[in-house]
Amino acid sequence: MPKTLEEYTKDELIEIIKNLKRRKKFGLVWEDKPEEIVRQVEAELPVIEEVPERAIEKLKDAPTNFVIEGDNYHSLSVLNYTHTGKVDVIYADPPYNTGSNTWVYNNRIVDSNDTYRHSKWLTFMRERLTLAKQLLKETGIITVTIDDYELFTLGMLMDEIFGEENKVGVLAVENNPRGRTANRFYATSHEYYVVYAKNAKLATISNLPLTEEQKKVFKYEDEISPYRMRGMRKSGADSRRKDRPKQFYPIYINPETLQGSLEKHDGWDEILPIDNTGSERVWIIGTERCKEFLEDGTIIINKAKSGSGYSLFVKDRIKAGRKARTVWVDPRYDTSSHGATLLLKMFGEKVFDYPKSLWAVRDFLYTAAGENKEALILDFFAGSGTTGHAVLELNKEDGGKRQFILCTNNENGIAENVTYPRVKNVIDGYSKYEGIKSNLRYFKTALVSKQQTDDQTRIELVARSTDMICLREDTFEMVIDTKLFKVFGNTDHYAAIVFEPDAIVLLKDALAKLDDDKPIHIYVFSLSNDTYESDFTDIEREHELRPIPESILEVYRRIHKAQGEELGL
Repeated sequence: MPKTLEEYTKDELIEIIKNLKRRKKFGLVWEDKPEEIVRQVEAELPVIEEVPERAIEKLKDAPTNFVIEGDNYHSLSVLNYTHTGKVDVIYADPPYNTGSNTWVYNNRIVDSNDTYRHSKWLTFMRERLTLAKQLLKETGIITVTIDDYELFTLGMLMDEIFGEENKVGVLAVENNPRGRTANRFYATSHEYYVVYAKNAKLATISNLPLTEEQKKVFKYEDEISPYRMRGMRKSGADSRRKDRPKQFYPIYINPETLQGSLEKHDGWDEILPIDNTGSERVWIIGTERCKEFLEDGTIIINKAKSGSGYSLFVKDRIKAGRKARTVWVDPRYDTSSHGATLLLKMFGEKVFDYPKSLWAVRDFLYTAAGENKEALILDFFAGSGTTGHAVLELNKEDGGKRQFILCTNNENGIAENVTYPRVKNVIDGYSKYEGIKSNLRYFKTALVSKQQTDDQTRIELVARSTDMICLREDTFEMVIDTKLFKVFGNTDHYAAIVFEPDAIVLLKDALAKLDDDKPIHIYVFSLSNDTYESDFTDIEREHELRPIPESILEVYRRIHKAQGEELGL
């Protein structure tokens, strides 16, 4: 049996410490500086409260988007209750920790003189990324944008949280073609998108649409589609016979008709994939596809220009898109022209430093959300609201019903004066911009302080949980409004909140008067974990019962357990 700590001698303990110091660790080790906003949640529980006057409703029966104002740690805590496992894509643009007084930690600006600058940033990011991970679907994708200051530490942190096996890629995006000439050695002209999957085995990345320049390459056309001519003989990597032996085979050609076949015929010429140097190469396709392509005319056979031999080509047909590269260079990604200048047109003045290019964000979301036109996209460092704008643009292009959730604090009035007005302008239209009709609701985070007893705290939490439940259920139309219970609805279902178990009978009577049979999710207040299932056995409407606040508290307990803290309730 191993010794307890008290049983070791002083010399033995010293030797153990020496051995620990000699150990090497691959990974992140940093001074974990406690964050006050995280400690605060031990005594105060996050909720959200809607600001009704900021709601925008333009399209009936269309998805609703959300802006949540408040510290994103609180917002992510609430979303862990409302949206666990529901988010398709997360786009996060955190402070880059350049030391230029751009972010605050524990109510103090973090600058280049702060000895714990990197430790604070890592702690700050770890807490939020850990919460964010829980929100992703198993097929979900997350990217965190960053520059050279924290690229390597971020990569190791992402490995630690999401797993190295789930790294999808690191993109270099040219966001400043002119380069930062103030840099001493190189004029930095790019930033990075560090991309991970919740589960790389299940995730997919979509191709980017072809640009007009890329389309011009497909200059031939037949009755099927435009195409370009691609040589049948493979070159470059893995093109040797020993690399792909099954793709080394003869093709027989009729010298008169230029007909091709995989079967040998008298008088037909045998062609092998041998290059001009005599090296044995391979064809770009195997025998089955080659036979198919020879029969349907996809393979084109010409006499060689030299007069002897043949040239074989495949009709490489135009595609809907092309696999995105890891280096993104496009004038549309310039943050000056398509970020700052765009905001200037919207607001008539400078309102935000270093906004992202709308089109860089748009293109990333297109690759990450793929063909899912109903994807839910989260940005918990929303800043000027570029992600929301990009989602609306995507919906405008293809008629999609993608939704966004934007989380931002209100430092210097950013949420009220930039994020929300920008999204409102995009929806309503501005200047000569027509607008993109959509729906939006605006929330602020708040805190429920612990009361003298646990039961009093539970009662207070339920009293202030209505908007959280509406967000979770996506039900914002008030159907029945009483002091004892409330019923909200959407086109698919109802959500009811029962504040006192004695009101269950009244709720059932009210539900019986509704002139439809839509299912209902019923949240019943309970000091324990009782759903009062026996009280609902006589209702015919399809229903689910969920106890509150226990279901909320269970989420917050999980969050605290992950942090090694205790939540008393």
